[in-house]
Amino acid sequence: MGWRPTVAAGCAIVLVCALIAPTRAPAATGIHKIQHVVVIMQENRTLDTYFGTYPGANGIPPKTCVPDPLHGGCVKPYYDANPDNHGGPHGTGSSIEDINGGKMNGFVKEAEEGFGCTETGGCRTCTSAECGTDVMGYHDARDIPNYWTYANDFVLQDDMFESGASWSLPEHLFMVSGWSAVCPNGTTNPLECAGSLKAIQPAKNWSQPLEPGRATYAWTDITYLLHAAGVSWRYYMHEGTEPDCEDNEAVTCERVHLNVTTPGIWNPLYDFSDVHEDGQTGDIQPLEHFYKAVKRKTECGLPNVAWMVPSQAVSEHPPASIVRGQAYVTTLINAIMRSACWPSTAIFLTWDDWGGFYDHVVPPKVDELGFGIRVPGLVISPYAKAGYIDHQQLSHDAYLKFIEDDFLGGRRLNPRTDGRPDSRPTVREESSAVGELASDFNFSQNPRAPVILSPKPEPGPASEAP
Repeated sequence: MGWRPTVAAGCAIVLVCALIAPTRAPAATGIHKIQHVVVIMQENRTLDTYFGTYPGANGIPPKTCVPDPLHGGCVKPYYDANPDNHGGPHGTGSSIEDINGGKMNGFVKEAEEGFGCTETGGCRTCTSAECGTDVMGYHDARDIPNYWTYANDFVLQDDMFESGASWSLPEHLFMVSGWSAVCPNGTTNPLECAGSLKAIQPAKNWSQPLEPGRATYAWTDITYLLHAAGVSWRYYMHEGTEPDCEDNEAVTCERVHLNVTTPGIWNPLYDFSDVHEDGQTGDIQPLEHFYKAVKRKTECGLPNVAWMVPSQAVSEHPPASIVRGQAYVTTLINAIMRSACWPSTAIFLTWDDWGGFYDHVVPPKVDELGFGIRVPGLVISPYAKAGYIDHQQLSHDAYLKFIEDDFLGGRRLNPRTDGRPDSRPTVREESSAVGELASDFNFSQNPRAPVILSPKPEPGPASEAP
């Protein structure tokens, strides 16, 4: 496996019987051994940025060099020891330019233009010498040793793509609903919504008249099916400021406050009409409720499905520190591992979009909205395979598929069958382009022991450069 880290470590059947033993439910089997799914969605990294030199992964190819139109020549991938990166623009237009018809060579150009760089005058919105070029930087166990430990001890997915070929807002809509769309201002009719990567910003206050250019989301999200089936869910938020700009092509901006009652890019469920109709806005909760849920001594207090969303400070979204982001994620995972929840939990750790950083794999096209550029994915569970690299094609839609298979008997967010029609053209969970997350597990194995890591780990060894 290459680098190996050090881790912290009744009565008989008779005609008359005085006592009758209670009937026990049959033991869960297969995927249903997972009673709690936790999706941790971080920000703005590619597979090549974090695992491009991980042994056995489909990482950075030899002789890679991306054109630098401003200075001439090209920029090779390089080890970047700086924990605070810049990245580049990552809206729909930048996705098209970065992919560049499958050449995957527009990253430096887009970053330089996004920061307003000139050949002699530096970069207008950034003073670092690496503005425009650090999109080619990569990290390894020296910087993110815990992420590499999770890959080594559990499952790394090296063919995971963001659902939409765009930025955070569409991706967070896909995360909870399998679709990104635009709806007429104030409508509650799902059939009036049309698929789009230019999703309109959520309303700032559901109870007030909508502002021009703001929207509610009228189509069906996964909580509609979960609620109907009696499956519990929570959307846990790390309160602070939003991790990105409200302009999807901006690289700098004044940050917007983020909390459970503030509809926004990282709190989309608050603006889904079905969440209000079902009376479930109270299931959007601050992070402290997560820690209370996992501190119960004898039982797991987590819901069946949970999403964990960061604020800017711990998001890893440039310019946030990847060290601080890794510490936050480690603390979440440690809390689950130390609790009664661990024996029945699957943790899916991923990053929402590419953030302008380089990746060499051309995203597959499944419909007009995606997929987007490749991102890292990790599966952490007592039933996850050990040291396994999953090479099957996946997208974030696979999380919804796993949740549906585990808790809903395979029922999909399908407008023809879910009882709440909308106009989505593709049911992503039914697409052959989305693999099976269940293949990352061995439900016959003895449950794996927790791997408790320090939130402030020592650096790991250097990797072999491409």
